[in-house]
Amino acid sequence: MPIRRLRHRAHSAVPGSNPRFIEKAQGLPVDEIFLDLEDAVAPSAKEGARRTVVAALNEGDWTGRIRAVRINDLETHWAYRDVIEVVEGAGANLDAILLPKASDATHVQWLDRLLTQIEKAMGYPVGRIGIEAQIEDARGMVNIDAIAAASPRLESLVFGPGDLMASINMRTLVVGEQPPGYTEGDAYHYILMRILMAARAHDLQAIDGPYFNVRDVDAFTRAARRSAALGFDGKWVLHPSQIEAGNEVFSPSQDDYDHAELILDAYDHCTRVEGRGAATLGDEMIDEASRKMALVIAAKGRAAGLARTKRFEPPAPS
Repeated sequence: MPIRRLRHRAHSAVPGSNPRFIEKAQGLPVDEIFLDLEDAVAPSAKEGARRTVVAALNEGDWTGRIRAVRINDLETHWAYRDVIEVVEGAGANLDAILLPKASDATHVQWLDRLLTQIEKAMGYPVGRIGIEAQIEDARGMVNIDAIAAASPRLESLVFGPGDLMASINMRTLVVGEQPPGYTEGDAYHYILMRILMAARAHDLQAIDGPYFNVRDVDAFTRAARRSAALGFDGKWVLHPSQIEAGNEVFSPSQDDYDHAELILDAYDHCTRVEGRGAATLGDEMIDEASRKMALVIAAKGRAAGLARTKRFEPPAPS
């Protein structure tokens, strides 16, 4: 089965037809890099891009990064050859296939079966290559629970804002930005929460999609903070200028990480040493629910490489 990876902060999209961009991407401080065969590649370049992607996976240095490839969507004649050529050619150096425009559970199931057939034929461990499903239209949103449950290979649900905005006739031309005239809150709140609920119900990662105005880092950061506050695990980045903000926003602050570790220590002490189910940490009461919340923050902080700066000191016996 695919590994449930904790680090999913910044996901870098790289055109699979551009060797120069692919080479530069190998030095980017991101958690995942996906080589794109879909929107970033012109129709005339798609077949050649497959060969470029295979060579990059086999010959490049992707140490410490999740390696994914976005294939073309299933309504095109490129999709099946994308999977066959990439997985047969570089499956040993591939972590996941990103499936765009996943509108139905059968899309994920088709990809699962094809991956299984190739893995068996090539002698790869069956089930190792994961699937990330990109939700990009109204039909995919309506079917999202079935999509999330469609395959044990599934690792992530990914918001595809551009196509989804077009699918529902949202009145904006800036991908990831609030539509003009919408002043009552966040136009994407329902969409983000729907993706998040389906992901968490099936133990999947929830990944926010791109923000297209790549020079406006403040706007990217604002959009990233919105989904991070809800509980999303990461966000796509389209330009190196967005990477630092993406990694920072989707990592806990040092204070939050220290606080989470202190909660875990204090709760362990009160239950194991003192035999009580609740305790106080400073002025704060903590219990089992506090422990579960702290586990989330602590795990993200450890995955981000944070080190503790505060230590728990048990209270003196009364």
